[in-house]
Amino acid sequence: MFKSIALRAIRKSARGVPPLLSSPGLQQQVATRAFATAGFPPPRLFDYETVTSNLTVADAIESVEAAFKALAKGKVDVPMPMHIGIEESSVAGPGDCHIKGGYVSATPTFTVKLACVSFYKNVEKGLPPGSGIFIVVNAVTGAPLGVFQENRFMTDLRTGAAGAVAMKYCSSPEQDVVGFIGCGAIAKNMARAAATVRPIKGVAYAIDGAEEFAAEMSAELGVPFEVVSSAEELCGKSDIIYTQTPGASTVLEKDWLNPKGVTIIASGSDQPTKCEIPPDVLAASKYISDLTKQTSKVGELRSALKAGVMTEADVYAELGEVVNGDKVGREGNEIIVVDLTGTGAQDAAIGQVAWDKLSQL
Repeated sequence: MFKSIALRAIRKSARGVPPLLSSPGLQQQVATRAFATAGFPPPRLFDYETVTSNLTVADAIESVEAAFKALAKGKVDVPMPMHIGIEESSVAGPGDCHIKGGYVSATPTFTVKLACVSFYKNVEKGLPPGSGIFIVVNAVTGAPLGVFQENRFMTDLRTGAAGAVAMKYCSSPEQDVVGFIGCGAIAKNMARAAATVRPIKGVAYAIDGAEEFAAEMSAELGVPFEVVSSAEELCGKSDIIYTQTPGASTVLEKDWLNPKGVTIIASGSDQPTKCEIPPDVLAASKYISDLTKQTSKVGELRSALKAGVMTEADVYAELGEVVNGDKVGREGNEIIVVDLTGTGAQDAAIGQVAWDKLSQL
């Protein structure tokens, strides 16, 4: 009997009909699966020029604020980021790849982001050291809708938007002198975002680029900017300090800070090798994370935990809790540190904004 079954299978295979597909039911399943796969249109591709010429940090602020609210209510699915380290060899690297994503409940899309950074050998080839794409997916069908070649532009926008939310809820209206330690692309978006919260006076310090940053932001935003010669001088003048450096070493000290109270919004640490804020400053602060399970692994909180000066129980709040009013922001002359590592909730928010706006072009 088994021999006859095998012979029939061989004959059907020779005729080009796989034996397991000879069953009408199985044939229907395969046909249905093929139809379903072929039925999705290809995702739209939005190139870098289209993305950068049509999106601004102001577009992102409202959606990112809403995403933080949803995050605090447990209404966002945010997995831990994936990190791929590309070690230097004769054929690759050095560099890093970060993969983040998230879904905000009751929104029509979700987003997955791939960001490549620190490919420093690109500079020798006339290329930037970073690149990246956002993939925005239909939350009803699971089909990709759009691929956005943003090369970290959208990441920087949503980071700036988070900076605006942090300033809005974690500083007082009287705090209007805003310092920027590190004056690259993220600092520009932080400045643009800060200017949407209230009128500001800017102070800038960086090893390179502070003069150009101050001139550009002053002209664009119509606000005064002062360039100082040290981070210590900047800290003494500033009510709010944005730090956005490569995070190779700490950028300020506790004794430098304004005794009238200061809000530090740190965005330079997003992997375990980075740290901008000293552990003693973190321990002395009202510490607010964007997402504690993340900042404890790759943010500023990680260094304080490692130093033994804080535990996760010392975290005052996540930013969304302050936005929702569950926790109070500024209370008097305190040090507040807002640790922004960047969450998948923000990526989902800017992804939705990008699709809504650019899909209409």
